[in-house]
Amino acid sequence: MKLVRTVEDLQKELKKAGHEQGPGFVPTMGALHQGHLSLVKQAVAENKAVVVSIFVNPTQFNDPKDLERYPRTLEADLALLEPTGCSIVFAPAVHEIYPEKDTRKFNFGDLEKVMEGKFRPGHFNGVAQVVSRLFEMVRPAKAYFGLKDFQQLAIIKNMVKQLQLPVEIVPCAIVREPGGLAMSSRNELLTREQRENAVAISRTLFKAKELRGQKNVRELAEWVTSEVNNNPFLEVEYFAIVDDEQLQPVKSWDDNSIKVGCIAVYCGKIRLIDNIVF
Repeated sequence: MKLVRTVEDLQKELKKAGHEQGPGFVPTMGALHQGHLSLVKQAVAENKAVVVSIFVNPTQFNDPKDLERYPRTLEADLALLEPTGCSIVFAPAVHEIYPEKDTRKFNFGDLEKVMEGKFRPGHFNGVAQVVSRLFEMVRPAKAYFGLKDFQQLAIIKNMVKQLQLPVEIVPCAIVREPGGLAMSSRNELLTREQRENAVAISRTLFKAKELRGQKNVRELAEWVTSEVNNNPFLEVEYFAIVDDEQLQPVKSWDDNSIKVGCIAVYCGKIRLIDNIVF
C-alpha cells in the first residue's frame, strides 16, 4: 500500500499499476470505521487496483465549526487500510484538490431542495465539486459509496450523468454498530452516554418498518419524529419518507416507487443521519 500526497505522485503510482481498466475508488473524509472498510473490501474484490482518498473537503461544510471539529486520524486510518489490500491511499492537501477556487455551480433540481439540501444549502454543490475533481484525478472504473448517505448517492449518480463520466457508481449497504447505530465518523465525537441514546434512532426506524401496514405515510412520519424526540438526548431536524429516485415526499404507500425513510438528528451538537427502505 502506497501513501501519496500529490496528484503527480498519484498519477505515477497509477501508471505503475499498469492496468488498462481504471482502478476501483473509495473516496472518504478519513476517520475510518468498519463501514468504510466494507467499501474498500468490496472494491478490492472487484478491481485489480484500489485507490482510497482521505480528504476533509472544506467546500461541503456549511458550518466552519463543523469543519474544524471533524475528526482527522490519518495514522489510525492507514493502520486500518493496510490489511485490506488497498493499493494506493491518496491524502492530498487542500491546494492539491483546489489549486484555484472552485466556482462551479451544479444544478440538481428537486434532488437538492429536500432533506440535506434544504437544511444544508450548498452542501451538495461542494460534494459534487470534490467528487468530480477526485474522479478526474483517479479516473476510476468503479467508485463505491455507502447507502447511509442516501441523498448524496443520488446526487453523485446525477452528477456522473450530467458530466457524462465513464465511472460506475456502486452503492454499498449500511454497516451498523452492534446496537444498530449506523456507523459514521461523527460517532467518534459522541460521549458514551450520547452513543447509548443515539441507538434510539435506528431502533425507531426498524420499528417504523414494522408499523408501515398500520399507519398511513403522514401518521408514520409523525410517529417517528415524536418517538425520537421523546429521547432527551435527541432532536429531529427532519424525517421524510421519499421515493428512491427523485427523493420527493410520498403521500401514499400505494404508488409503485420504492420508499425510503430518511432522518437527520442532533445528538447534542453532533448531527447524525440514517435511513431505512420500506
